[in-house]
Amino acid sequence: MTQQEQPKPLLIISSSPHMHSGNTVSAAMREVLLALAPALAASLYYFRTDALQVILACCASAVIAEALCQKIMRHPITITDCSALLTGLLLAFCLPPQINPGLAAFGSACAIVIGKQIFGGLGANIFNPAHIGRAILLASFPAQMTTWSLPVTADTADAVASGTTASTTAATTAVTASADAVTVATPLALLREAGRLWQSGAAVQDGFLPELSQLFWGNTAGSLGETCVPTLLAGGIFLIWRQVIDWHIPVFYIGLTGIICALYGFYNNFAATYALYHICSGGLIIGAFFMATDWVTSPVTKKGRIIFAVGLAVITSIIRLRGGYIEGVCYSILIMNMLTPLIDRYIINTPFGRGNRHA
Repeated sequence: MTQQEQPKPLLIISSSPHMHSGNTVSAAMREVLLALAPALAASLYYFRTDALQVILACCASAVIAEALCQKIMRHPITITDCSALLTGLLLAFCLPPQINPGLAAFGSACAIVIGKQIFGGLGANIFNPAHIGRAILLASFPAQMTTWSLPVTADTADAVASGTTASTTAATTAVTASADAVTVATPLALLREAGRLWQSGAAVQDGFLPELSQLFWGNTAGSLGETCVPTLLAGGIFLIWRQVIDWHIPVFYIGLTGIICALYGFYNNFAATYALYHICSGGLIIGAFFMATDWVTSPVTKKGRIIFAVGLAVITSIIRLRGGYIEGVCYSILIMNMLTPLIDRYIINTPFGRGNRHA
């Protein structure tokens, strides 16, 4: 019997995966970049050339750093998979608009080298690389990382009406860790000061806090990619629809954070919209959809992802409500990244065919 006439084997024994979904790393990265395109357009609209400089610096630095690391370690250069580009863009979205592009490039290089390549490259990192870069920048250059500016589209008169005054700036500096100068107050800083006024029994003047519509559409001070909620929601829903990410982490993370803040506000007799301000302010939305859902640094099971999201919500709420720093998304994600292996070890699915393991 010739080789062509030999029958096909009835059983093939091989290691998993046994079926390929047809998706690739580069294709998934491109879909995430596509999902971030609306937020990119919003950041360029609100912050113009400042946004463009920071984004280009972060993206270029991330790609170059990855290529150099892989060249030095004699690994195949994989910058075409767009993972480094995505890391640079996500880091840029977490930075103030007027940060020095050189510092942005430094943080992006740290994100790739320390947050990714030092662990072995894509798939081996234990922390979200973009947040590693942000944490390094915040620890190294706190003044530059906590100096905020209004969007180009914001009216100066509206800024003054919404609390951007000398007294508010001083209050913002007081609640912003190690800040030497603050151009304008971020909504979270204003909310922290409003909470202190409510707790002391003082009245909060009309216009002290920005309108919720301003927070929702992004016409307010903040990091480049975190202000415009509709663009982030659209991108997140797109990724869920394309099955690039699972819905459990963003839904439980955002939902439970809102519940905790609502209960805290109710207990302290804060305004009814207190929880909505927390949801629409800071990096909660972008962190929930685009960073906490990272395949490598989040649990693999649905139950594990829910536990992961609960931990994120609790840590974020504690830092925001009682901590000295006004934003807790970055550190909550990094802390829960450390616990992901532990969650995966103890929260496991029942193997197929074994039924109830306790039976």
